[in-house]
Amino acid sequence: MTLTTDARGDAAGRPRPAAAAARRRPAVDQRPVEFWPTSAIRAALETDDLAVWQRIVVAIKRDPYGRTARQVEEVLGTEPPYGVSKALDEVLNRTRALLEANECAEVARHVHLLIERSGLGHDEFASRIGIPVDEFADYLQGRTSPSASLMIRMRRLSDRFAKMRDGRPG
Repeated sequence: MTLTTDARGDAAGRPRPAAAAARRRPAVDQRPVEFWPTSAIRAALETDDLAVWQRIVVAIKRDPYGRTARQVEEVLGTEPPYGVSKALDEVLNRTRALLEANECAEVARHVHLLIERSGLGHDEFASRIGIPVDEFADYLQGRTSPSASLMIRMRRLSDRFAKMRDGRPG
């Protein structure tokens, strides 16, 4: 007599519930989530597999505007809500907000370096790039970021004054 489970089913030939559930769950793609097609993202969101959802969240956090994040946005926008929809939407929003805050802080550090390099005071620097002091203060504190053209203007001003301080011809 053996003590293993019988995978053939019950006496009527119906599959056992555990065996049926195992067959219904689609195989999870083992490649990195970033390489999954949108259909695989959609299928993953339809499952109740927390480990798969976590892989998707890690990919979103790694690149909040990347391919996986865009695929999740697409699926959430076109399909009926899944149990995980609200959580993934929150992950997208929070991760993007954090990225933006980090980018503003990085720009603020760069603007501080430009001011330091120029040797000008904050008010004088703001005046010479043509913006109000309070708007410039927002850039310095990382609350907002200047446009790309304003960053170029700041760099040029900093370069010009750094050359003058070093006694180089301008």
